[in-house]
Amino acid sequence: MRAAEQSVRLERISQERFIQAPIEAVYDYVTQPDRWHEWHPTSLSADTGTTGSLTAGSRFTEFIDLLGVRVPMSYRVQIARRPGEFKTVFTSLAVDGSIHYFLLPHQGGTLFKRVLTYETELQLTTLHERMIELSAIALGQLKHRMENPPFV
Repeated sequence: MRAAEQSVRLERISQERFIQAPIEAVYDYVTQPDRWHEWHPTSLSADTGTTGSLTAGSRFTEFIDLLGVRVPMSYRVQIARRPGEFKTVFTSLAVDGSIHYFLLPHQGGTLFKRVLTYETELQLTTLHERMIELSAIALGQLKHRMENPPFV
C-alpha cells in the first residue's frame, strides 16, 4: 500500500432522534437538500435545480463549511423511497462518502436515523469528534424545527 492509501480511513457516524411529526412531513423536508442549511450547521447552500424532494438519480451541489473552509460538494441520490429511506453519495476534494436517512413511524411520530459515512485524506485529529458534535446539533435542530412549525 502507498502511504496515501494507508492514511484514508472509512468513518461512520450514526445518530437518531424521535421527532414528534408525521413521517411523510419529515421525509419531505429532509429530502430537500436546498433546505439543509435551515437545520444542519455545516450546510451553507445547495442547488438542486428543482423544488421538493429529490428522486433517485438526481444530482445536486452543496457548499459546506468544513472547519472554517468553504468546500464544494457534488451529490447523487442513490435511494429515494418515500417515506422510509433516502441515501445520497457525495464527493469533493476534501471528503467523500454518503448520507443515509432511515425513517420509521414511532409512537405517533417519526424515528429518524442519519448515518454519515465518509473518508478523507485530511490529517485533522479533531475532525471526527467535531463531525459527531455537528451531527448531534443538526438532529437537535431538525427535531426542533419539525416540532415547532411553521417549517414549510
